[in-house]
Amino acid sequence: MHPGLRLRQARERLGLTYREVERASYELAARRGRSEFILHISRLAEIENRGVVPGLHKLYSLAAIYHLSPQDILRWNDVPLEECFHDGGAVQSPQTHLLAPPTSLRIPMRFDPGFYPRRTEFLSRMVERWGHFEGVLTHGSGHHVYGYIGMSDRRMVPLLRPGSIVLVDASIRKIDDGNWTTEHDRPMYFVEIRNGYRCGWFYQDGSRLVMHPHPLSHCLPEAWRMPEEAEVVGRVTGMVTRLNGPGSIPPGESPAEHADSNRKDL
Repeated sequence: MHPGLRLRQARERLGLTYREVERASYELAARRGRSEFILHISRLAEIENRGVVPGLHKLYSLAAIYHLSPQDILRWNDVPLEECFHDGGAVQSPQTHLLAPPTSLRIPMRFDPGFYPRRTEFLSRMVERWGHFEGVLTHGSGHHVYGYIGMSDRRMVPLLRPGSIVLVDASIRKIDDGNWTTEHDRPMYFVEIRNGYRCGWFYQDGSRLVMHPHPLSHCLPEAWRMPEEAEVVGRVTGMVTRLNGPGSIPPGESPAEHADSNRKDL
């Protein structure tokens, strides 16, 4: 169905006329202090009858006045907002940075009766029904944010490869580097510095924050003064890391050379 027709049906279900919608948009614009929220009668007619796509502020006005979700209006115009996190993950950025969280999460709703959690299984075969959980509910507390490891950031290779996505608990901002026995147990932190971000192993010596890259990364340690030059965003509590991708090739070795070195002699 045409997006304009859906909006007209939503308006008519509420019993609103063009003039009443225009008046409500003026009130909204006055509350928000921006004239861009105003929906003139002529613009409403163009949106409903001529397929004109509303701008951001007018889309918000339509959603607010018609009691609709902005996501629904975007979906009607073939803008899949719920896929933004997934589509963004396909873009390989050189610098490490924070990510906007997903709007929804796909989770198992019902498992096969034969599913045994102690046994390693192929998960997609064990799930009878999947569902979507609103991502905003998992971030209502504001404790978790997402980080992206830039394609040029090799500081934690091979433990954390370029292109990885990390889940960061922003409620844990105190560096604790004493209670671990192996590198897999050693806590990692996401830190904001003046010109970007760092993710990896840290220890704090008074007001001095030091990052220890993974020994196999061949990167040098770095240090900053706190809080003038660095601020701890939070502790890394989960990760999705890439395997056999660009980050797995040692520095100075081309993909072709890497392929040749892995080729068995016949």
